[in-house]
Amino acid sequence: MSASPKPDPSMIGGVAKVPLARLPDPEALFLTRAGRFDFLAGHNANLAPYLRFLAAICRAQAELARELPAPAPPDAERIELARAARMPPLDRARMRGDLDRAMQRLFVKLEAVDMPQPARLALDALRAAEPAERDWVMANLLADTIPEDSVAPHLFAAAALQVVAALAASVLSGDKLVAIRTGTCPACGGRPVASLVTESIGAEGARYCACATCQTLWNEVRVKCTRCGSTQGITYRSVETEKATVKAECCRECGQWVKILYQNQNPTLEVVADDVASLGLDLMMRETEWQRGGFNPFLMGY
Repeated sequence: MSASPKPDPSMIGGVAKVPLARLPDPEALFLTRAGRFDFLAGHNANLAPYLRFLAAICRAQAELARELPAPAPPDAERIELARAARMPPLDRARMRGDLDRAMQRLFVKLEAVDMPQPARLALDALRAAEPAERDWVMANLLADTIPEDSVAPHLFAAAALQVVAALAASVLSGDKLVAIRTGTCPACGGRPVASLVTESIGAEGARYCACATCQTLWNEVRVKCTRCGSTQGITYRSVETEKATVKAECCRECGQWVKILYQNQNPTLEVVADDVASLGLDLMMRETEWQRGGFNPFLMGY
């Protein structure tokens, strides 16, 4: 384990002004993620079966994103009201109808996917569930909460929500979004999976959080907790060395940690796939006083 009590060593000073947000291209995003999961499966024997399973889900997500019609963007009045109130323009509660339909279509695509028997049983149970049961699952996801005793069905529903929300975000105008508060997606209000230090958005070294729901990337200042916004007591830990490309950004103020991925050092890093593949860091951090602050439905239960 490597620990750094000092500020992020690769970021002294600031970066040039960069765009607030990068909106998703859903089909391309899920295909890229699938490819990254496949690559990581070939280099991680312990996690390989799960990584390949998630790659198959991502390919089904890409197909679904290609087939679903593009949603209408929020009207101009709602956009302006959201801007004035510093709120996200996407209303997650209004996604329920589209989410239920998307779930059913995604489940059909997953029929041929090789998966563990418990996952297969969970998928079948969710497909056969009564509307009230599916509504309970959807309500949990839209609130970014997943009960520990019901992880498997929520994973499948989360995959559908990612597609629905990404499509909704993709038709927004990025220049109409406003920063809300630290750690909150300006498009849908979702929580971050992790953050990325990029080399291709605005300026090298800019840091972007990645929304676990709508897949939007939004800019956050470096060396700052992406959960509480504190700039005090920030340290970095990694399984390997100071040059590790995936680290835990730890905050003494709120006691939480969120992964930070250095895409400027390894451009092939993909936030969701590499969050899962770096499970060893999660296991290491379990032995510390910090609590995981990143939200990834594909890592629930680990």
